[in-house]
Amino acid sequence: MNIQLKFNMNDKLFLRDPEQSELGKKIILHSVQLIHQNGFEAFTFKKLATLIGTTEAGIYRYFENKHRLLIYLTAWYWSWLEYQVAFNINNIKDPTVKLKRVIKLLATTVENDSNTLYVDESILHQIIITEGTKAYLNKRVSEDNKDHLFKPYKDLCAVIGKMILDCNPNYKYPKSLATTIIEMAHFQNFFMNNLPSLTDFGQHKNEAEIVRFLEDLVFSSIKTP
Repeated sequence: MNIQLKFNMNDKLFLRDPEQSELGKKIILHSVQLIHQNGFEAFTFKKLATLIGTTEAGIYRYFENKHRLLIYLTAWYWSWLEYQVAFNINNIKDPTVKLKRVIKLLATTVENDSNTLYVDESILHQIIITEGTKAYLNKRVSEDNKDHLFKPYKDLCAVIGKMILDCNPNYKYPKSLATTIIEMAHFQNFFMNNLPSLTDFGQHKNEAEIVRFLEDLVFSSIKTP
């Protein structure tokens, strides 16, 4: 029997908890598919309602607007990824091995998790790569930050920052490097598949090369002088 994962989501992300009803779960499941298929700009609640056989009003009972839904999806993904990090480094003592394991998680294709039936993490990961920064690169970021909507992302960065300090307690920029690892992993993946001349990986499209690049970047930065 599979254990179903459930994360405590900030109740300011939604008007009604989508995990508490079948319609809410359909909204999450099919919004991920629709955003991935058409892009966030072309995504509308009207299209989503048609796809799942409900009304726009029914979706608005759960989410104030599509941007708030995007923040919900990104927050959910970061919570899930922090869980994956904890699972993958469990019982590993060497901080270097831990950090390399995390870099690989961030830079390689995500597999769908059977413990979350209404979210396809492999597709959501692609949305995070292509659309994720839109959750906070906007004029409302300060207001949303006051409501702690980005806490799951900050929590994951804190975990990675601690691993960096475990490797070198004297390193001055653990937070900056943590966010750089995450965003660089996504940007390089996007460039590799869409703007290959901006990377050294476009010809062969090999995620393992991105992993090696990030390891070189990170461990060259944090080495003890």
